[in-house]
Amino acid sequence: MKKGWETKKMGEVLAILRNGVNCKQDKKGLGDKISRIESISNADFDIDKVGYTALSKSDKEKYRLNKGDILFSHINSPIHVGKTALFNSDEEVYHGVNLLLMRPKPFLDVNYFELYLKFLSQNGYWMRLCKQSVNQASVNQQDINKVEISFPQTLQEQRNIVLILDETFASIAKAKSNAEQNLKNAKELFESYKNELFLNKGKGYDTKELREVCDKITQGPNPKYDKYGNDKFRVLKTKNLYDNNIFYDESDRVSESVFKSCLPSELKNGDVLLAIVGQGSINKCNVFENKTLFRFIYTRALGLIRVKKSVLNPYYLKAYLQSRSGKNLIDSGIGGTSGQQVVTTTFIKSLKIPFPSLKDQMIIVQKLDALSSETKKLGTIYQQKLNDLEELKKSILQKAFSGELKTT
Repeated sequence: MKKGWETKKMGEVLAILRNGVNCKQDKKGLGDKISRIESISNADFDIDKVGYTALSKSDKEKYRLNKGDILFSHINSPIHVGKTALFNSDEEVYHGVNLLLMRPKPFLDVNYFELYLKFLSQNGYWMRLCKQSVNQASVNQQDINKVEISFPQTLQEQRNIVLILDETFASIAKAKSNAEQNLKNAKELFESYKNELFLNKGKGYDTKELREVCDKITQGPNPKYDKYGNDKFRVLKTKNLYDNNIFYDESDRVSESVFKSCLPSELKNGDVLLAIVGQGSINKCNVFENKTLFRFIYTRALGLIRVKKSVLNPYYLKAYLQSRSGKNLIDSGIGGTSGQQVVTTTFIKSLKIPFPSLKDQMIIVQKLDALSSETKKLGTIYQQKLNDLEELKKSILQKAFSGELKTT
Protein backbone atom coordinates (compact mmCIF):
# COMPACT_ATOMS: atom_id res chain seq x y z
CA MET A 1 0.00 0.00 0.00
CA LYS A 2 1.21 3.51 -0.86
CA LYS A 3 2.71 5.50 1.99
CA GLY A 4 0.09 7.68 3.69
CA TRP A 5 -2.72 5.29 2.79
CA GLU A 6 -4.58 2.75 4.88
CA THR A 7 -7.07 -0.05 4.33
CA LYS A 8 -10.10 -0.69 6.50
CA LYS A 9 -13.29 -2.64 6.29
CA MET A 10 -16.48 -0.72 5.57
CA GLY A 11 -17.83 -1.64 8.98
CA GLU A 12 -14.92 0.38 10.41
CA VAL A 13 -15.43 3.49 8.27
CA LEU A 14 -19.23 3.76 8.39
CA ALA A 15 -20.87 5.69 11.20
CA ILE A 16 -24.30 4.52 9.98
CA LEU A 17 -25.38 1.59 7.84
CA ARG A 18 -29.08 0.86 8.15
CA ASN A 19 -32.34 0.22 6.36
CA GLY A 20 -35.16 2.76 6.10
CA VAL A 21 -38.57 3.02 7.64
CA ASN A 22 -41.06 0.38 6.51
CA CYS A 23 -44.38 2.11 5.90
CA LYS A 24 -47.22 2.36 3.43
CA GLN A 25 -46.52 4.84 0.66
CA ASP A 26 -48.02 6.00 -2.61
CA LYS A 27 -47.33 8.42 -5.46
CA LYS A 28 -50.27 10.78 -4.90
CA GLY A 29 -48.06 13.71 -3.91
CA LEU A 30 -49.53 14.14 -0.43
CA GLY A 31 -47.68 13.74 2.87
CA ASP A 32 -44.02 13.25 3.69
CA LYS A 33 -41.56 12.51 0.89
CA ILE A 34 -39.81 9.17 1.21
CA SER A 35 -37.04 7.57 -0.84
CA ARG A 36 -37.76 4.59 -3.12
CA ILE A 37 -35.59 2.31 -5.24
CA GLU A 38 -36.72 4.39 -8.24
CA SER A 39 -35.33 7.53 -6.56
CA ILE A 40 -31.78 6.45 -7.44
CA SER A 41 -32.46 4.58 -10.70
CA ASN A 42 -30.23 6.98 -12.66
CA ALA A 43 -27.40 6.86 -10.06
CA ASP A 44 -28.39 10.36 -8.91
CA PHE A 45 -31.10 11.21 -6.40
CA ASP A 46 -34.27 12.18 -8.31
CA ILE A 47 -36.66 14.19 -6.16
CA ASP A 48 -39.44 13.57 -8.71
CA LYS A 49 -39.31 9.81 -8.05
CA VAL A 50 -40.03 9.77 -4.32
CA GLY A 51 -43.01 8.23 -2.59
CA TYR A 52 -45.38 9.86 -0.12
CA THR A 53 -46.45 8.75 3.35
CA ALA A 54 -47.43 10.01 6.79
CA LEU A 55 -44.65 9.62 9.39
CA SER A 56 -44.67 10.07 13.13
CA LYS A 57 -42.49 12.73 14.75
CA SER A 58 -40.07 10.08 16.06
CA ASP A 59 -39.75 8.46 12.61
CA LYS A 60 -39.08 11.85 11.06
CA GLU A 61 -36.28 12.51 13.55
CA LYS A 62 -34.74 9.10 12.97
CA TYR A 63 -35.11 8.75 9.21
CA ARG A 64 -34.67 12.25 7.79
CA LEU A 65 -31.94 12.27 5.15
CA ASN A 66 -29.01 14.65 5.57
CA LYS A 67 -27.05 16.21 2.74
CA GLY A 68 -24.16 13.92 1.95
CA ASP A 69 -26.00 10.71 2.87
CA ILE A 70 -25.46 7.85 0.43
CA LEU A 71 -28.37 5.65 -0.60
CA PHE A 72 -27.41 2.12 -1.62
CA SER A 73 -29.63 -0.35 -3.52
CA HIS A 74 -29.16 -3.68 -1.74
CA ILE A 75 -32.32 -5.43 -3.05
CA ASN A 76 -32.83 -5.25 -6.80
CA SER A 77 -32.26 -7.12 -10.04
CA PRO A 78 -28.64 -8.44 -10.04
CA ILE A 79 -27.35 -5.82 -12.47
CA HIS A 80 -28.70 -2.98 -10.29
CA VAL A 81 -27.60 -4.24 -6.87
CA GLY A 82 -24.97 -1.83 -5.57
CA LYS A 83 -26.30 1.23 -7.39
CA THR A 84 -25.79 4.37 -5.31
CA ALA A 85 -26.74 8.01 -5.21
CA LEU A 86 -25.61 10.93 -3.08
CA PHE A 87 -28.45 12.83 -1.41
CA ASN A 88 -27.90 16.57 -1.95
CA SER A 89 -31.43 17.97 -1.93
CA ASP A 90 -32.54 20.90 0.22
CA GLU A 91 -36.02 19.37 0.56
CA GLU A 92 -37.13 17.26 3.49
CA VAL A 93 -36.97 13.63 2.41
CA TYR A 94 -37.02 10.54 4.59
CA HIS A 95 -35.21 7.24 4.22
CA GLY A 96 -37.51 4.46 2.96
CA VAL A 97 -37.16 0.70 3.10
CA ASN A 98 -35.26 -1.26 0.37
CA LEU A 99 -32.44 1.27 0.25
CA LEU A 100 -29.59 1.26 2.74
CA LEU A 101 -28.33 4.53 4.16
CA MET A 102 -24.55 4.89 4.38
CA ARG A 103 -22.96 7.71 6.35
CA PRO A 104 -19.14 7.52 6.63
CA LYS A 105 -17.18 8.64 9.69
CA PRO A 106 -15.57 12.10 9.65
CA PHE A 107 -12.12 10.83 8.55
CA LEU A 108 -13.53 9.62 5.19
CA ASP A 109 -14.76 12.09 2.58
CA VAL A 110 -18.28 11.19 1.51
CA ASN A 111 -17.62 11.96 -2.18
CA TYR A 112 -14.52 9.75 -2.15
CA PHE A 113 -16.50 6.95 -0.53
CA GLU A 114 -19.38 7.23 -3.01
CA LEU A 115 -16.99 7.15 -5.96
CA TYR A 116 -15.43 4.02 -4.49
CA LEU A 117 -18.88 2.40 -4.27
CA LYS A 118 -19.52 3.27 -7.94
CA PHE A 119 -16.11 1.80 -8.80
CA LEU A 120 -17.09 -1.50 -7.15
CA SER A 121 -20.42 -1.48 -8.96
CA GLN A 122 -18.87 -0.81 -12.39
CA ASN A 123 -16.47 -3.69 -11.88
CA GLY A 124 -19.33 -6.09 -11.10
CA TYR A 125 -18.26 -6.56 -7.47
CA TRP A 126 -21.77 -6.47 -5.98
CA MET A 127 -23.15 -8.64 -8.77
CA ARG A 128 -20.64 -11.32 -7.81
CA LEU A 129 -21.26 -10.90 -4.08
CA CYS A 130 -25.06 -10.74 -4.05
CA LYS A 131 -27.33 -13.70 -3.34
CA GLN A 132 -29.69 -14.30 -6.25
CA SER A 133 -33.23 -15.64 -6.30
CA VAL A 134 -35.73 -15.97 -9.16
CA ASN A 135 -36.69 -12.31 -9.61
CA GLN A 136 -34.21 -10.35 -7.54
CA ALA A 137 -30.89 -10.35 -5.76
CA SER A 138 -29.65 -8.89 -2.49
CA VAL A 139 -26.53 -8.14 -0.50
CA ASN A 140 -26.74 -8.01 3.31
CA GLN A 141 -25.22 -5.57 5.76
CA GLN A 142 -22.84 -8.17 7.19
CA ASP A 143 -21.26 -8.73 3.78
CA ILE A 144 -21.05 -4.99 3.13
CA ASN A 145 -19.28 -4.42 6.46
CA LYS A 146 -16.56 -6.91 5.43
CA VAL A 147 -15.71 -5.13 2.16
CA GLU A 148 -12.32 -3.42 2.22
CA ILE A 149 -11.66 0.17 1.17
CA SER A 150 -8.27 1.85 0.75
CA PHE A 151 -7.95 5.61 1.17
CA PRO A 152 -5.43 8.38 1.89
CA GLN A 153 -5.17 9.23 5.56
CA THR A 154 -5.74 12.95 4.97
CA LEU A 155 -9.08 14.37 3.91
CA GLN A 156 -7.32 16.85 1.65
CA GLU A 157 -5.71 14.06 -0.39
CA GLN A 158 -9.07 12.29 -0.64
CA ARG A 159 -10.63 15.51 -1.92
CA ASN A 160 -7.81 16.03 -4.40
CA ILE A 161 -8.57 12.61 -5.87
CA VAL A 162 -12.29 13.43 -6.05
CA LEU A 163 -11.51 16.72 -7.84
CA ILE A 164 -9.28 15.00 -10.41
CA LEU A 165 -11.85 12.25 -11.00
CA ASP A 166 -14.70 14.75 -11.39
CA GLU A 167 -12.73 16.78 -13.95
CA THR A 168 -11.59 13.67 -15.81
CA PHE A 169 -15.05 12.13 -15.90
CA ALA A 170 -16.52 15.40 -17.15
CA SER A 171 -14.06 15.27 -20.07
CA ILE A 172 -14.86 11.61 -20.72
CA ALA A 173 -18.60 12.36 -20.61
CA LYS A 174 -18.13 15.14 -23.17
CA ALA A 175 -16.09 12.82 -25.42
CA LYS A 176 -18.78 10.12 -25.13
CA SER A 177 -21.49 12.64 -25.93
CA ASN A 178 -19.59 13.75 -29.04
CA ALA A 179 -19.07 10.14 -30.18
CA GLU A 180 -22.75 9.31 -29.61
CA GLN A 181 -23.81 12.42 -31.55
CA ASN A 182 -21.46 11.54 -34.42
CA LEU A 183 -22.91 8.03 -34.50
CA LYS A 184 -26.43 9.46 -34.56
CA ASN A 185 -25.48 11.92 -37.31
CA ALA A 186 -24.03 9.14 -39.47
CA LYS A 187 -27.24 7.12 -39.20
CA GLU A 188 -29.42 10.16 -39.87
CA LEU A 189 -27.32 11.05 -42.93
CA PHE A 190 -27.93 7.59 -44.39
CA GLU A 191 -31.67 7.75 -43.71
CA SER A 192 -31.86 11.27 -45.16
CA TYR A 193 -30.07 10.19 -48.34
CA LYS A 194 -32.36 7.17 -48.72
CA ASN A 195 -35.47 9.29 -48.22
CA GLU A 196 -34.30 11.88 -50.75
CA LEU A 197 -33.79 9.19 -53.39
CA PHE A 198 -37.47 8.30 -53.30
CA LEU A 199 -38.80 11.83 -52.84
CA ASN A 200 -36.94 13.33 -55.79
CA LYS A 201 -37.79 10.89 -58.56
CA GLY A 202 -36.33 11.65 -61.95
CA LYS A 203 -37.61 10.87 -65.43
CA GLY A 204 -38.35 7.33 -66.48
CA TYR A 205 -40.19 6.30 -63.32
CA ASP A 206 -43.32 4.19 -63.55
CA THR A 207 -45.92 3.75 -60.82
CA LYS A 208 -47.96 0.58 -60.44
CA GLU A 209 -49.85 -1.27 -57.76
CA LEU A 210 -47.81 -4.04 -56.15
CA ARG A 211 -50.27 -6.67 -57.39
CA GLU A 212 -49.23 -5.78 -60.95
CA VAL A 213 -45.50 -6.35 -60.40
CA CYS A 214 -45.59 -9.33 -58.02
CA ASP A 215 -46.19 -13.04 -58.40
CA LYS A 216 -47.37 -13.50 -54.83
CA ILE A 217 -48.54 -11.33 -51.94
CA THR A 218 -49.90 -13.30 -49.02
CA GLN A 219 -50.01 -13.68 -45.26
CA GLY A 220 -48.25 -16.51 -43.45
CA PRO A 221 -49.95 -19.56 -41.88
CA ASN A 222 -50.39 -20.16 -38.17
CA PRO A 223 -48.13 -23.18 -37.54
CA LYS A 224 -47.76 -24.95 -34.22
CA TYR A 225 -44.30 -24.39 -32.81
CA ASP A 226 -42.32 -27.20 -31.27
CA LYS A 227 -39.14 -26.40 -29.35
CA TYR A 228 -38.25 -30.09 -29.56
CA GLY A 229 -39.06 -30.25 -33.27
CA ASN A 230 -36.70 -31.00 -36.13
CA ASP A 231 -33.88 -28.44 -36.07
CA LYS A 232 -33.94 -28.30 -39.87
CA PHE A 233 -37.45 -26.82 -40.09
CA ARG A 234 -37.93 -23.30 -38.77
CA VAL A 235 -40.51 -20.53 -38.63
CA LEU A 236 -39.76 -16.80 -38.82
CA LYS A 237 -41.71 -14.46 -36.56
CA THR A 238 -41.89 -10.69 -36.15
CA LYS A 239 -39.25 -10.95 -33.41
CA ASN A 240 -36.77 -12.29 -35.99
CA LEU A 241 -37.37 -9.51 -38.53
CA TYR A 242 -35.61 -6.13 -38.45
CA ASP A 243 -34.86 -3.51 -41.09
CA ASN A 244 -31.14 -4.13 -40.74
CA ASN A 245 -31.15 -7.91 -40.23
CA ILE A 246 -33.10 -11.16 -40.06
CA PHE A 247 -32.10 -13.35 -37.12
CA TYR A 248 -32.37 -16.80 -38.66
CA ASP A 249 -30.53 -18.66 -35.87
CA GLU A 250 -33.00 -17.37 -33.26
CA SER A 251 -36.05 -18.72 -35.11
CA ASP A 252 -38.36 -21.32 -33.56
CA ARG A 253 -38.54 -24.94 -34.67
CA VAL A 254 -41.49 -26.76 -36.14
CA SER A 255 -41.99 -30.48 -36.66
CA GLU A 256 -41.48 -31.95 -40.13
CA SER A 257 -45.17 -32.80 -40.39
CA VAL A 258 -46.19 -29.22 -39.57
CA PHE A 259 -43.64 -27.88 -42.05
CA LYS A 260 -44.97 -30.11 -44.82
CA SER A 261 -48.54 -29.03 -44.09
CA CYS A 262 -47.37 -25.41 -44.61
CA LEU A 263 -45.21 -26.20 -47.65
CA PRO A 264 -46.91 -23.61 -49.94
CA SER A 265 -45.60 -21.00 -47.50
CA GLU A 266 -41.96 -22.06 -47.69
CA LEU A 267 -39.78 -18.99 -48.15
CA LYS A 268 -37.48 -18.51 -51.14
CA ASN A 269 -34.43 -16.29 -51.43
CA GLY A 270 -35.45 -12.87 -52.66
CA ASP A 271 -38.84 -12.90 -50.90
CA VAL A 272 -39.61 -9.59 -49.23
CA LEU A 273 -40.97 -10.01 -45.68
CA LEU A 274 -43.07 -7.28 -44.09
CA ALA A 275 -44.47 -7.15 -40.54
CA ILE A 276 -48.25 -6.68 -40.92
CA VAL A 277 -49.60 -7.66 -37.47
CA GLY A 278 -48.42 -6.41 -34.09
CA GLN A 279 -48.18 -3.44 -31.79
CA GLY A 280 -45.36 -1.08 -32.73
CA SER A 281 -43.74 -3.65 -35.02
CA ILE A 282 -45.64 -3.02 -38.27
CA ASN A 283 -43.36 -1.67 -41.02
CA LYS A 284 -40.33 -3.83 -40.27
CA CYS A 285 -39.16 -5.12 -43.61
CA ASN A 286 -36.30 -7.11 -45.14
CA VAL A 287 -35.35 -9.51 -47.93
CA PHE A 288 -35.14 -13.21 -47.12
CA GLU A 289 -31.59 -14.47 -47.79
CA ASN A 290 -31.19 -17.94 -46.37
CA LYS A 291 -27.54 -18.93 -45.96
CA THR A 292 -28.27 -21.56 -43.32
CA LEU A 293 -29.08 -25.26 -43.60
CA PHE A 294 -32.61 -24.55 -42.30
CA ARG A 295 -35.83 -24.40 -44.30
CA PHE A 296 -38.28 -21.68 -43.35
CA ILE A 297 -41.95 -20.84 -43.24
CA TYR A 298 -43.37 -17.68 -41.66
CA THR A 299 -46.23 -16.73 -39.34
CA ARG A 300 -49.47 -14.82 -39.88
CA ALA A 301 -47.84 -11.71 -38.40
CA LEU A 302 -45.68 -11.46 -41.54
CA GLY A 303 -46.63 -10.75 -45.11
CA LEU A 304 -44.72 -12.17 -48.08
CA ILE A 305 -44.12 -10.17 -51.26
CA ARG A 306 -42.61 -12.18 -54.12
CA VAL A 307 -41.79 -9.74 -56.93
CA LYS A 308 -41.60 -10.32 -60.67
CA LYS A 309 -37.86 -9.99 -61.00
CA SER A 310 -38.16 -9.04 -64.65
CA VAL A 311 -39.80 -5.80 -63.50
CA LEU A 312 -38.91 -5.13 -59.86
CA ASN A 313 -35.74 -5.71 -57.85
CA PRO A 314 -36.63 -7.07 -54.35
CA TYR A 315 -33.82 -5.03 -52.76
CA TYR A 316 -35.13 -1.87 -54.40
CA LEU A 317 -38.60 -2.66 -53.01
CA LYS A 318 -37.12 -3.25 -49.56
CA ALA A 319 -35.28 0.09 -49.70
CA TYR A 320 -38.47 1.87 -50.74
CA LEU A 321 -40.59 0.25 -48.03
CA GLN A 322 -37.93 1.14 -45.45
CA SER A 323 -37.85 4.79 -46.56
CA ARG A 324 -40.01 7.45 -44.97
CA SER A 325 -42.27 7.52 -48.06
CA GLY A 326 -42.77 3.76 -47.93
CA LYS A 327 -43.37 3.63 -44.19
CA ASN A 328 -45.90 6.47 -44.40
CA LEU A 329 -47.68 4.60 -47.20
CA ILE A 330 -47.96 1.44 -45.09
CA ASP A 331 -48.95 3.40 -41.96
CA SER A 332 -51.91 4.84 -43.87
CA GLY A 333 -53.38 1.34 -44.06
CA ILE A 334 -53.02 0.35 -40.40
CA GLY A 335 -56.25 -0.85 -38.83
CA GLY A 336 -57.21 -3.19 -36.01
CA THR A 337 -57.40 -2.28 -32.33
CA SER A 338 -55.15 -0.30 -29.98
CA GLY A 339 -53.80 -3.62 -28.70
CA GLN A 340 -53.30 -5.31 -32.07
CA GLN A 341 -52.57 -3.31 -35.21
CA VAL A 342 -53.07 -4.90 -38.62
CA VAL A 343 -52.31 -4.14 -42.26
CA THR A 344 -54.21 -6.41 -44.65
CA THR A 345 -52.64 -8.10 -47.67
CA THR A 346 -55.46 -6.56 -49.74
CA PHE A 347 -54.10 -3.14 -48.80
CA ILE A 348 -50.50 -4.24 -49.49
CA LYS A 349 -51.54 -5.37 -52.98
CA SER A 350 -52.99 -1.92 -53.67
CA LEU A 351 -49.83 -0.01 -52.70
CA LYS A 352 -48.67 2.18 -55.57
CA ILE A 353 -44.90 1.79 -55.92
CA PRO A 354 -42.77 4.19 -57.98
CA PHE A 355 -39.83 2.52 -59.71
CA PRO A 356 -37.39 3.23 -62.58
CA SER A 357 -35.88 0.70 -64.99
CA LEU A 358 -34.26 -2.45 -63.57
CA LYS A 359 -30.85 -1.01 -64.40
CA ASP A 360 -31.57 2.18 -62.45
CA GLN A 361 -33.07 0.17 -59.60
CA MET A 362 -29.79 -1.74 -59.34
CA ILE A 363 -27.81 1.52 -59.36
CA ILE A 364 -29.93 2.83 -56.48
CA VAL A 365 -29.50 -0.42 -54.55
CA GLN A 366 -25.71 -0.33 -55.07
CA LYS A 367 -25.51 3.31 -53.92
CA LEU A 368 -27.51 2.52 -50.78
CA ASP A 369 -25.43 -0.60 -50.06
CA ALA A 370 -22.21 1.40 -50.37
CA LEU A 371 -23.45 4.17 -48.10
CA SER A 372 -24.86 1.63 -45.64
CA SER A 373 -21.48 -0.11 -45.52
CA GLU A 374 -19.70 3.17 -44.79
CA THR A 375 -22.27 4.04 -42.14
CA LYS A 376 -21.71 0.68 -40.45
CA LYS A 377 -17.94 1.26 -40.51
CA LEU A 378 -18.41 4.63 -38.85
CA GLY A 379 -20.76 3.01 -36.35
CA THR A 380 -18.10 0.43 -35.50
CA ILE A 381 -15.47 3.16 -35.06
CA TYR A 382 -17.67 5.29 -32.81
CA GLN A 383 -18.84 2.29 -30.79
CA GLN A 384 -15.22 1.27 -30.24
CA LYS A 385 -14.46 4.80 -29.08
CA LEU A 386 -17.34 4.59 -26.59
CA ASN A 387 -16.04 1.23 -25.34
CA ASP A 388 -12.51 2.63 -25.03
CA LEU A 389 -13.77 5.63 -23.04
CA GLU A 390 -15.61 3.32 -20.66
CA GLU A 391 -12.48 1.22 -20.18
CA LEU A 392 -10.46 4.39 -19.63
CA LYS A 393 -12.87 5.40 -16.89
CA LYS A 394 -12.48 2.02 -15.18
CA SER A 395 -8.69 2.23 -15.50
CA ILE A 396 -8.58 5.69 -13.90
CA LEU A 397 -10.79 4.55 -11.04
CA GLN A 398 -8.52 1.56 -10.50
CA LYS A 399 -5.49 3.84 -10.26
CA ALA A 400 -7.32 6.30 -8.03
CA PHE A 401 -8.28 3.72 -5.39
CA SER A 402 -4.97 1.87 -5.42
CA GLY A 403 -2.91 5.02 -4.77
CA GLU A 404 -1.42 5.17 -8.29
CA LEU A 405 -3.14 8.39 -9.36
CA LYS A 406 -0.88 11.46 -9.33
CA THR A 407 -2.56 14.23 -7.40
CA THR A 408 0.13 16.91 -7.71
